[in-house]
Amino acid sequence: MDIWDRLESLGKKALRRSIASLFDENPNRAEQYSAIFDDMLFDYSKTGMDDEACKALLALAGEADMCGKRDAMFRGDPINTTEGRAVLHTALRNPDGPPLIVEGEDIRPEIRNTLDAMSCFAAEVRAGKRRSSAGKQFTDVVNIGIGGSHLGPEMACGALSPYGGKLKVHFISNVDGAAASDVLAKLDPAGTLVIVASKTFTTAETMLNAALAKRWLYRELGEEAGWKHLVAVSSAMDKTREFGVPDDAVFGFGDWVGGRYSVWGPVGLSLMLAIGPEAFSDFLEGGRDMDAHFQSAPLGENLPVLLALVGIWHNHICGYGTRAVLPYDQRLSRLPAYLQQLEMESNGKSVALDGCRLPRHSGPVVWGEPGTNGQHAFHQLLHQGTRIVPCEFLVAATGHEPELAEHQDMLLANCLAQSRALMVGRDHQAARQAAAQDGCKDKKLETVARHREFEGDRPSTTLVYSKLTPRALGRVVALYEHRVFVEGAILGINSFDQWGVELGKELADSLSPWIAGADVAPNVDASTRLLLGHVNDLRRKERIQ
Repeated sequence: MDIWDRLESLGKKALRRSIASLFDENPNRAEQYSAIFDDMLFDYSKTGMDDEACKALLALAGEADMCGKRDAMFRGDPINTTEGRAVLHTALRNPDGPPLIVEGEDIRPEIRNTLDAMSCFAAEVRAGKRRSSAGKQFTDVVNIGIGGSHLGPEMACGALSPYGGKLKVHFISNVDGAAASDVLAKLDPAGTLVIVASKTFTTAETMLNAALAKRWLYRELGEEAGWKHLVAVSSAMDKTREFGVPDDAVFGFGDWVGGRYSVWGPVGLSLMLAIGPEAFSDFLEGGRDMDAHFQSAPLGENLPVLLALVGIWHNHICGYGTRAVLPYDQRLSRLPAYLQQLEMESNGKSVALDGCRLPRHSGPVVWGEPGTNGQHAFHQLLHQGTRIVPCEFLVAATGHEPELAEHQDMLLANCLAQSRALMVGRDHQAARQAAAQDGCKDKKLETVARHREFEGDRPSTTLVYSKLTPRALGRVVALYEHRVFVEGAILGINSFDQWGVELGKELADSLSPWIAGADVAPNVDASTRLLLGHVNDLRRKERIQ
């Protein structure tokens, strides 16, 4: 029996017992099924995993040579095999590490120089030394990017808003004109700095929005002045010059950094402008902390490994094809969206590294919302729905507003209560008592009691940390990055390409001319032809009116 078969057998065994019963069998379960790294506690005791399952999962990681693949990533081997690239986002947060050779060159000096240039630029803007064309101090920053050039900085800026200064950072990503219009309409161009984030400076949505922002600046300030408000995060210097960005306002990075892993470098410039170089350095330090832990901690005490093994257990062994990320921290409201891209773009594959079809499912669907909002939205399904959704809670022990301590107390109480309620549920007898106390009698009592039963036995994990500081956020983001890596290594897939996004882009390019009014119709399926025809009919009616 191979390890996968062994795990499937253990999964069937787990379904025949309750999670709560595991605590009855082992009074020390909470301590044994949790791990601590500094102030971070990861509790996975409210899952159906037992000692046999943990041993088998750790053996699965060993069989996949996860440690060897991990070391190859940090070493700079081209583990992104379909594109022939190294994967070194970890190097961005470790500029002073030992020499790191990629294609015969040490990349550390380039990383240090870029970080120094970013820090100098951000410090000058924040201090008012680098001013607008009108001699004004910049008050607003607009980050134009999409995917990894948007989600990471937006999530981190929101998470670390207590560390922000006077600069307000805004984000434009969607090609929908409403997105750019709504942002630019409320800003004064004379005090606005526009960052265009695109490694190749060819990303269609980004460049269309960038062209709009450029026209806005030039129209309001004049071409002679507007260029002073442009910044680029790109490695295509020829294209940034053509666009009008001065060379000293261009920050590039190597092709060994994927977009969804890029917030640690120049893509994080908007974050550095928001919180300052010192706090940004703390953010990088948090990522470095988790890197060191991932590389050195025993696998059974290794937070990224344990988080990944829990994910494998739920998705592949228990058959739960989705996971909910539930940060009980309003400032982490964009974390679920960030993790959607990080996990689903990385591990949403159907082909193994050798090009063969995967023998099992790849990554799960990732979604979520911050607590306690989710409790009044979708937690109904989590508690009483017919599908089981493993939940991942995140919560800080303390908040940034000591005068609002009672709010943090209620937040914590709700977070811990939700994970407990998911596990223990409420049996029929307790439901009957609750219904009776509310005045239900006879037949109605039985009916209402059934509606108020909770099956329980719904798995969850909880990550607790002291406070959402830049360093803590760096640790959390790096934790999930490495979780994605471990799951991908075990499944035998390339977590660092994203060919699945290409086809839609190509087809959109072919449809655009017809939508814009070209006479020659594209060769498309009947459904697409019907939809395009209806769109054009509606547009003709709009023009007539």
